[in-house]
Amino acid sequence: MVRVVSGVVLAAIAFALIWFTNATVLLIVALAVSGLAVHEYIELARAIGARVPGAPTLAVTWAATAVLPFPHVAIEAVLSIGLIAIAVWVMSRISAEPGKGFVEAVRGASAAALAPVYIGLGVGSLLGIYVYGGRGAVVLLVATIVVSDTAQYYTGRALGRRPLAIHLSPKKTVEGALGGFIVAPLFFAYSAYYFVPAATDKLVLGGLGIALVMTGIAGDLFESALKRAAGVKDSSALIPGHGGVLDRIDALLFAAPVFYIYVRNLFS
Repeated sequence: MVRVVSGVVLAAIAFALIWFTNATVLLIVALAVSGLAVHEYIELARAIGARVPGAPTLAVTWAATAVLPFPHVAIEAVLSIGLIAIAVWVMSRISAEPGKGFVEAVRGASAAALAPVYIGLGVGSLLGIYVYGGRGAVVLLVATIVVSDTAQYYTGRALGRRPLAIHLSPKKTVEGALGGFIVAPLFFAYSAYYFVPAATDKLVLGGLGIALVMTGIAGDLFESALKRAAGVKDSSALIPGHGGVLDRIDALLFAAPVFYIYVRNLFS
């Protein structure tokens, strides 16, 4: 019951923010979400043994989140400068002595550099989808991921026999994934016009729907791999019955950049 109630509340809040606010408010929300996600990611990384510096990692992730939607800012330049800064910061504070010190420095720098790409570009893409495609485009993406997850769950329960990735997510099955690959692209292709009237090519939309399901599953499994390595069930206990922020947006972090590329090209 706690999971259902918190899920309904989260869905209502998310819909209200997307539908009734503006880009400025959503930027603040995006920075808050990416900040919470970075905190959870750093805790997972530290549990694995990577000494990730909090302040520079958060700063570069916020920069990637904020500048991605704006065409006059070169996101690749922001990422390049930010990743170099993270590497220099880590190397300067962790002993580079032969052996363990150097290994720890490389591990910490690598884990820190992943956060702006993994979280910053993912959350920033959601904001970019709103800027270019409007509120309907964001709702369409989120709805497609929800439909995919739901189809995977119920198809897996009814027909699931073969594990999809038993060491990462034992409950996911090949049959469940196939259910998502069938239902979600159909939903996406035939409902896209109502949310994004400029999206009319059903063949392109069908292929894009398949790509969204594929990347959504990949995002889910990637976060599961992080949690498995850290030896935890959830990324945090922030959301009752649902775990942490990363647990709720794991599929979107991988799927959003794909849809953002489509939406940006559609309206550019």
